[in-house]
Amino acid sequence: MVSPEDFQKIALGFPEVEELPHFEKTSFRVKKKIFATLDLTNLEATVKLSFTEQDIFSLGRAEVIYPVPNKWGKQGWTRVILKKVDKALLQTVLISAYCEVAPARLSKGITRP
Repeated sequence: MVSPEDFQKIALGFPEVEELPHFEKTSFRVKKKIFATLDLTNLEATVKLSFTEQDIFSLGRAEVIYPVPNKWGKQGWTRVILKKVDKALLQTVLISAYCEVAPARLSKGITRP
């Protein structure tokens, strides 16, 4: 299990990330673009991935990480269950989400999985 504080620490560790409210959730943004949200009520996160990464991360882990079940999922938005994900996988997923959204000059030095 990953705590909300662990999630927050990882997400805020990337260059130029802001933490802002987003409806009933907390969003993590780079250059005003959301790459992740955190739902404290349900202990879930939603991240923006490429379709390829969404497929790879979801494969064999449908109880932990899966596409959002609506049109948002078809745009790469992917749900992560914090109670079931391990910290190493979450960190890898957040790196991918950040790099998917961040300008190239910010993500250049970050190794994408």
